[in-house]
Amino acid sequence: MGILGEIVRKPDEIYPLLKLKMAVKKAEKQIPPEPHWGFCYSTLHKVSKSFSLVIQQLGTELRNAVCVFYLILRALDTIEDDTSIPTDVKLPVLIAFHRHIYERDWHFSCGTDEYKVLMDQFHHVSAAFLELEKGYQEAVEDITKRMGAGMAKFICQEVETVDDYDEYCHYAAGLVGSGLSKLFLTSQLEVLTPDWEHISNSMGLFLQKTNIIRDYLEDINEIPKPRMYWPHEIWGKYVDKLEDLKYEENSSKAVQCLNDMVTNALVHIEDCMRYMAALRDPAIFRLCAIPQIMAIGTLALCYNNVQLFRGVVKMRPGLTAKFVDRAKTMADVYGAFYDFSCMLKTKVNMNDPNSMDTLNRIEAVQKMCRDSGVLLKRYLQSSFFLLTVESS
Repeated sequence: MGILGEIVRKPDEIYPLLKLKMAVKKAEKQIPPEPHWGFCYSTLHKVSKSFSLVIQQLGTELRNAVCVFYLILRALDTIEDDTSIPTDVKLPVLIAFHRHIYERDWHFSCGTDEYKVLMDQFHHVSAAFLELEKGYQEAVEDITKRMGAGMAKFICQEVETVDDYDEYCHYAAGLVGSGLSKLFLTSQLEVLTPDWEHISNSMGLFLQKTNIIRDYLEDINEIPKPRMYWPHEIWGKYVDKLEDLKYEENSSKAVQCLNDMVTNALVHIEDCMRYMAALRDPAIFRLCAIPQIMAIGTLALCYNNVQLFRGVVKMRPGLTAKFVDRAKTMADVYGAFYDFSCMLKTKVNMNDPNSMDTLNRIEAVQKMCRDSGVLLKRYLQSSFFLLTVESS
C-alpha cells in the first residue's frame, strides 16, 4: 500500500506529516548565505532531512560544529562504502583523512548522487571546519583520525567474531557517539556522567547494529562486491555463506539468524537510556533521542520478519514524523522503548533458539522503563507510540 493508503489507514499521522514537511521547508529557507556554510547545510538536508531538522534547534555554535562533524564522517563513510575503490587507493585516504580536513582545496571523487557532490566539493566542508573554535576542531580531528584508522583495519579484516563486530561498530558509529559527547562538553551545555565514554559508545553501537541488520539485502547485493558486516560467529550457526540467508529455501534459518542479530543489539539499550537520562539541554536531548527511538522501532519491525531478506523494512513516514514531533522528554523515551519492547515480546517464538535470551533482554529494558516511574502517568494521558506501531 502506498503513502496515500497509509495516511487513510492512519489519519492521526496527517498532522505530524504536514508539520514535519513545513518544518523541513522552513529549514531549507534558513540556509546561510556564505557559500561554504550554504553548501554544508543544503547537503545536510539532502543526505538526512530528519537529522538536519533536529540540529536546527541547536544554538548556532554547536549547530555548526555538529553539521560539519556529521558531513566529515559521511564523507569518510562514503569512501569506506565505495567498493569500486581499489584497496591500495582507499587505505591511505582513510588513514590520512583527518589531515585532509585542514586542506582547503582537497577533494576525492567517489560515491554516488548527493554523496558524490559532497566528495567533489569537499573544500566547502573544510572551509567551514576551519572556522570552528579550536576545541571543536580538536574533537572532530581526533574522532576522524580514530575512525579512519579503524575503517582501514576492517578493509583488510573480515568481521569474524562478535568481538570483531563490536569493534567495527565502535569505529563506524561508537566514535560518533563519543565525538558528539565531546562537542556537547566543549559547548559547556552538558556535564556528562563519569562513564560517558562507555555509554556514548553504546549509543553508537545500538544505531549501527540496527542499520547493519536493516541493510542486509542492500549490502549483500552491493556491486562490484558485497559488504559483509554480520559476524561469522553468528551467521555461521545457520548457513554456510552469508549470502545464503537471502534464498527462500533458507527462510527458517535466516529468520533465526536475524533474531540472533537483533538480540545482540538489545544489550546496548540500558546504556543508551542512561546516557539520555543524563542530558540537560532540550535540543541536545532531542538530537540524541529521536534516532534511538527510531532504532528500537526498526528492530521491532525487523525481528522475526523474513521480509528483511526480500526487500526494504522501514518505518512508515507518518510514524517517523510522530517521533520527530513528540519525542521531547525522557518520559517519551521510556514510553517509546517500553511500547516497542512490548511489540518485540509479542513476536518472540518460543521455538527460536535464542528466545529465552531475547526475552531476558526485553525484560531488562521493560524493567528500566517501569522503574523510571513515568509509565503510569504517561498511560493515563496517552499511549500514542503503542497505538501507532501495533498495526505497522
